[in-house]
Amino acid sequence: MSNKNSLAKAIQQLIEAILKALGHSTYKKRTWHQHVVPYQGDWAVRREGNQRITSKHRKQSAAIRKAKTLAKRYKADVIIHRETGGIRDRISYQEN
Repeated sequence: MSNKNSLAKAIQQLIEAILKALGHSTYKKRTWHQHVVPYQGDWAVRREGNQRITSKHRKQSAAIRKAKTLAKRYKADVIIHRETGGIRDRISYQEN
């Protein structure tokens, strides 16, 4: 039984080493952080790590309202960007 366990553990370590070398994390959990970003002359809400936008809004305030709704639901953060792309503010709805 011990040989099977040690072989399984060695295989698991090998797979984790390969994934790490390729830039993938085996323990990386996707977040639900919502970014409010400039998008084609308007504003958009985009989930962290996604290329596709969640919603598009004419005003930044409307995008912030939508992002807050999603962040509260998933206990995440809202990251508000400036028109230049830099971060202006961060609001956390995570429970500690």
